[in-house]
Amino acid sequence: MTDNAGAWVPSARQVERDRYRRRRTRRRGLVAAASTVVVLGVLVIAVVSAPGWDRVQQTYFDPAMARESVGPVAEAFVTNVELFLIAEVMILALALVVAVIRVAPVPALMPLKILATVYTDVLRGTPTILVILLVGFGLPALQLQGVPESRFVLGLIALTLSYGAYVAEVLRAGILSVHPTQWASGRSLGLSYATTLRLVVLPQAVRRVAPPLLNDFVSLQKDTALVSAIGLVEALRAAQVITQRNFNFTPYVVAAVFFIVATIPLARLTDWLSLRAARRDSGAA
Repeated sequence: MTDNAGAWVPSARQVERDRYRRRRTRRRGLVAAASTVVVLGVLVIAVVSAPGWDRVQQTYFDPAMARESVGPVAEAFVTNVELFLIAEVMILALALVVAVIRVAPVPALMPLKILATVYTDVLRGTPTILVILLVGFGLPALQLQGVPESRFVLGLIALTLSYGAYVAEVLRAGILSVHPTQWASGRSLGLSYATTLRLVVLPQAVRRVAPPLLNDFVSLQKDTALVSAIGLVEALRAAQVITQRNFNFTPYVVAAVFFIVATIPLARLTDWLSLRAARRDSGAA
């Protein structure tokens, strides 16, 4: 409804509806907060009242040991961040090439299609820790000229190969989810297959699979700790060295805190993108 000046004025029913929605939102927030406090309180009481809590506190949550280990673990965690940032770019590049090869309708690419399929099947079926061990110890054992011997580079190669297979399937699914009319529209404008893929299809595909892509990278940030298996000193290995010297597991908890702090923002970004995509698909935004 409008007033005499032509401005829109909500009706009494609309005002009452908005008031009810605000009350419902506040009530839901209070119920959620209260239930969270109760559950967390029960868990805390159950843990601290356990018979072995004093021993666990001394072994895993020693403040003095935490202060001693936070410096070396933080310094080593820089290696994890470097691994993550460099591997992320290499994984996206490798995965994009593999995904495009698998969807390209070019008969001459059949050998590459078979190779790409074998690569994704084998690497997705092999645990990441095994890939790291095979690459970290297997490549130098070949004694081929030009094969890197740096543990950092070998770990980077292993993570790229392992996660490249997963991300390639995510990108391929995104490309295949784009409606065929988008391909037809690009070709009808005179664009080549490669140009249509680059300018029309890929932007839509990446936007659709952005949440699962970020979820893979959340896992990647944690799995950088696996390169400690080949002797690279990163956060986990630094914590392990201190633990073996002092027979106290608090450094592991300190390392876990660093990983949690690094992954939570990316996880929340993933949730936000998923929610925005759901709203867009439902027409709410």
